[in-house]
Amino acid sequence: MSLATSNATAPADGPVTPPKVVRQRRMRPGLLGLAVLLIALGGLGSAFAVNAVRATGTYLAVARPVEVGRVVNADDLVTVQVAGGAGLSPVPAGQQGEVVGKRARVALVPGTLLTMDQLTDKPLLASGQQQLSVGLESAQVPARRLHPGDKVSLVSTPAGTDDRAAATATRFAATVIDTSGTGNDDELVVYLALAVRDVPAVAALVAQDRIAIVLTEAA
Repeated sequence: MSLATSNATAPADGPVTPPKVVRQRRMRPGLLGLAVLLIALGGLGSAFAVNAVRATGTYLAVARPVEVGRVVNADDLVTVQVAGGAGLSPVPAGQQGEVVGKRARVALVPGTLLTMDQLTDKPLLASGQQQLSVGLESAQVPARRLHPGDKVSLVSTPAGTDDRAAATATRFAATVIDTSGTGNDDELVVYLALAVRDVPAVAALVAQDRIAIVLTEAA
């Protein structure tokens, strides 16, 4: 029996390549803060867009002119879609049934959104009252703006230099229904509700340009 031997030697391992060390990059604090800011702004922009879409609604607008005191009907209204509306209080289209039948407190202009403040359930002319218009120059208006419901006093002014007439000036109580311009910035027409018994005397004073208006109570 023979023993076989081998003189072959195991191959030696070759040189081992050292692993590459990947140097970890350090993010600058400024860039990190900028990235966080951009992400936050993107989120805010998305939230704003979503809220704007959600805020879009259908509201009532004026379709044709409606005079002061006239009853509003369905043909006077139109529905419109409005996005946003912050700071506004338009009447939602679903409340049209609550609007029809009310009276216009002010002149309603086509193309404008309708608000409940422009309407009233009460007649602007109470029982025993009539409406009278008075033309005033800007210097004769007792306030920068007169509003429907303002209480005023009509005071007779003397004719010429009659001091006795000034001492016995007559006063008439009235309520502002509406105002309108005449196309001239220096002139204003005021529509008033006053007692039937006072209408003849006030009309005569207006014709003689002997009437002054005093604001006694703001609406």
